[in-house]
Amino acid sequence: MEQALLIAGFLLALVGLAGAILPMLPGTPLVLAGLVLAAWADGFAHVGWPTLMLLSVLTAAAYVVELLATTLGAKRAGASRLGLAGALIGTFAGMFFGLAGLIAGPFLGAVAGEYLARRDLYHASNVGLGSWLGLVVGGAAKLALAFTMVGVFILGWFL
Repeated sequence: MEQALLIAGFLLALVGLAGAILPMLPGTPLVLAGLVLAAWADGFAHVGWPTLMLLSVLTAAAYVVELLATTLGAKRAGASRLGLAGALIGTFAGMFFGLAGLIAGPFLGAVAGEYLARRDLYHASNVGLGSWLGLVVGGAAKLALAFTMVGVFILGWFL
């Protein structure tokens, strides 16, 4: 039974790593859930609560970094409040349209919001591009944090 739970935990963590890249899967929470399951299967003999708390902090940090990166990307491009709100609404709405929606949603939302605020399509396009680049940087940071979580778990297991 212990081996089955360990395998299930590691498979869940692998799905989480894929979710850090693919849309519609909560990547870092799945990594965390898989690693907690693996630690539990072992009776927390190798990985204890301090390590699991650190993994929880990294999970929360992944979401904060991703949200901040998108917002800062739009802000750096000179977004107004409407542009920032549009990027947020576009990100949320894009979730319902798969990968294409997650890629295009923040861009289109930021462009629409910024165009409503300033009536300048060139500037609105720059804000859209800034929010999209922020989304890419945030996604890369989330992926790095997910791999860091696995690394911390492995270190905890063997130390």
